[in-house]
This record gives sequence, C-alpha cells and structure tokens, in this order.
Amino acid sequence: MSSLPNLLEGALVTIRLTFFSLLLGLVLGIPLAFGQTYGPKIVRKMIGVYEKVVRSIPLLVILFLIYYGLPRVGIKFPSFIAAVIGIGIRSSAYQSQIYKGAIQSISGSQMKAALSLGMSKLESFRSVILPQSIRIAIPPMANESAIVLKDTSLAYALGVIELLRQGGYIISTTYRPLPIYLTVAAVYLVMTLTINTTLGRFEKKLKIPGIGIEERVR
Repeated sequence: MSSLPNLLEGALVTIRLTFFSLLLGLVLGIPLAFGQTYGPKIVRKMIGVYEKVVRSIPLLVILFLIYYGLPRVGIKFPSFIAAVIGIGIRSSAYQSQIYKGAIQSISGSQMKAALSLGMSKLESFRSVILPQSIRIAIPPMANESAIVLKDTSLAYALGVIELLRQGGYIISTTYRPLPIYLTVAAVYLVMTLTINTTLGRFEKKLKIPGIGIEERVR
C-alpha cells in the first residue's frame, strides 16, 4: 500500500507520544505512590483528591485545558508537548495506584529492617522497596502502556500528526476510508501486541515468586 510509509511515520509519532507520556506518568506516579503509602495523613488525602479529580475528567478535556486553556493565563505549549503533559498526568493517577499496590505487596518487615540499619525512610524506599516494586508492577504496567498507546489517538484533536491524524490526511486525498482505517487499526494492534509481548518477557525474567498484584481494568 502506497500510503503505508506515511502511516508508519505517524506510528513513530504515536510511539514517541506513548514513551514520553509513560515516562512522565512514572516520574509523577512513583512519588505519589510513596506519599500515599508512607506520607502523613494530610499528604495521603491530597494525593487521593488529585487522583480522583484526574481520573474523573475525560482525557480529551484535560488535553483541551492544557492546550487551549493555559494560553489564557500566559502558558503555552506546542501541541506535542501539551499532549504528552495531558496524557502523562492522566497516566500518573493510574500508575500511582499500580505502584502503591506493588509497594503494599512487599512485607513491611523489609522497611523496618532497613530503618533499623540507620537508613532514612526515603533511602529505604529507594534502595529496598522500589526495586522490588518495579518488578512486581510489570504486569499491570503492560496494561497501562497499552491503554496510553491507544489514548495517544486523542492527540489528533490538538493537531499532532500521529497515526490517526496521518490516516485522516491520507483519506482526504484518496477517499478510501475503510482500507485506511483498517490499516490504522492493524498498526495499533501490532504495537499493542508488541508492548504486551515485550513486557510479558520482562515479567517472566524478573518475576518475584509468590508476590504480585492484580491488573487494573479501566
């Protein structure tokens, strides 16, 4: 298909959106999970409110608030960056729950042992709890990664030329919506299966026997 190179070009943008959005979600999600597990009551409540608010607002509305709303107060982002921020913030609310569950699945005696050795709570978390939590969180993170990959299609609304928008451009010149959208769907399917297969292999390699958490269903 002559349009396939253009679709693959859009797919590369989709992959970049997915990677940076997941990375932002991770950077925000792990501190949120730490605060919810080990923070004082007021911090846990604030994080809980943040998560509920973010999960309750449709992602498209979040994207519009960032891309169209923030310029009203003098803050403007390019469409790609706005999409990463919006999707990443949304993902952080879910990743924090994933890592919170992973942290709580680890025996509390390990934290106590680390503290008894003179390590601070943050040092204990970073050196003892976090490495195990990341391994435990791989299965639900495979699910989250696939969801974020599909969520990137909403960047279309901000003018980001990702896979879906690239498909729209091709349709506007070829007038062949069915084969183009079927190809777009096939590319999404391949990328999703690749993510699940890759992280599945990491899970088997790094799995901690007898420890795990259930996957989130959104």
